[in-house]
Amino acid sequence: MTSTPVDLRKTVQLSPLLRLLILTQLAFNVGFFAVLPFLSEHLGQAFGMAGWLVGFVLGLRTFSQQGLFVVGGALADRYGIRPVVLAGCVLRIAGFAWLGYAERAGAVIGAVLLIGFAAALFSPAVESEVARQAVIHEEEGGQRIRVLALFTVAGQAGAFVGPLLGALLLSVDFRTVCLAGAGVFVLVLAGHAWMLPQHIPGRQRVRLRDGLGVLVRNRRFLALCCAYGAYLLAYNQLYLALPDEVQRATGSQSALAWLFALSSLLVVTAQLPVTRWVGSRLPLRRSMVAGLLLIGAGFAVVAVSRPADWTGTAGLLPSAGFVVLLTFGQMLVAPVARAWVPDLAEEGRLGLYTGALSSVSGLIVLIGSSVTGSLLDAGLPAAVPWLVLAVVPVAAIGLLPRR
Repeated sequence: MTSTPVDLRKTVQLSPLLRLLILTQLAFNVGFFAVLPFLSEHLGQAFGMAGWLVGFVLGLRTFSQQGLFVVGGALADRYGIRPVVLAGCVLRIAGFAWLGYAERAGAVIGAVLLIGFAAALFSPAVESEVARQAVIHEEEGGQRIRVLALFTVAGQAGAFVGPLLGALLLSVDFRTVCLAGAGVFVLVLAGHAWMLPQHIPGRQRVRLRDGLGVLVRNRRFLALCCAYGAYLLAYNQLYLALPDEVQRATGSQSALAWLFALSSLLVVTAQLPVTRWVGSRLPLRRSMVAGLLLIGAGFAVVAVSRPADWTGTAGLLPSAGFVVLLTFGQMLVAPVARAWVPDLAEEGRLGLYTGALSSVSGLIVLIGSSVTGSLLDAGLPAAVPWLVLAVVPVAAIGLLPRR
């Protein structure tokens, strides 16, 4: 893709396969986000885990997912997306059921790892095919970035519905929430076993050998991976730093579901207009720069307000500001990063490169989440952890490819 702004006003009808894949992202996120936002509190209350250990477990979940995307992407390149997606759904069902019945910390960690690895199979398969179909859509007169924006909207629609479903079921117990998440993936498995094509025209199957060596020598791609990893570390604070702040301000985490809903609603309603406006004015790199700056500003809002120690409704205002700014930053960063990958990937290995984008960022999140958990527990001045987090996305701007 060129670095010049594009006109997003022209609309070309999506293919049936693209529509299926976009709906797939919606369904994945309904099941996933029915459970994940409540995992941090469950680990702390049911198992008495310290803050640093909760951060490590959440980071481990992210790493077992994003960190192993490269495996799922490579398998999708070799065997096609259908078997990889179906296998991932089966593992996700098993992982959620295991988590619901886990009674020891070791079992919880095992279930969390299985849940993450399931997504490491199906997500890069779906995402790489969406990116490949987006390029085809562009060749037919559409816009690549619009397809990826629609994919983001579908995911956030699922992330909007999921926490509300989870909050409703949490009134029963956490096990019910987990079983409901598993039930969603049972439906996804059945639907894809019926509708996903056995063979997708134009998709090559390549050997697993040699691809990784070329990838690790691709400096521009690795630079994009590191910048994207800084964004993902910041986004992961929705599940670590934000619950801690909401608990401090209100004495409970009941408002957390509504903040997640706010984020998802913003993406669902504003992603396409933002993509259209920015895409016609900013090249790819500048769009990502603007997004990373907005994310940094979101952390700064909480840092500035923390010395005042507001509580109640007023205490939630900085958290809401953080969510709004982080979400608008996400709208700029996520679709652009995905749109960039096909131009940097080796022919026939888009799954591997799509997976590697998440694998590198998953490693960053694994390390960074443990550090963040320690910062939150270290007894530092209240603003310090949030100021440190504000620096991370801003510093990542220097990592973005120049061309």
